[in-house]
Amino acid sequence: MIRIDSIWLATEPIDMRVGMDTALARVVQVFGAARPHHAYLFTNKRSTRIKVL
Repeated sequence: MIRIDSIWLATEPIDMRVGMDTALARVVQVFGAARPHHAYLFTNKRSTRIKVL
């Protein structure tokens, strides 16, 4: 089982071709750091795909 205390939804879409490092950089840019047991959700422009970090 995976423990998730909070889920954060991105307000802007992300290019799904970017890797996890770029998605993590966006999280760090917004929050200052990625927190343990938190899920960060990103969608593409059409909102047909989800990327979870």
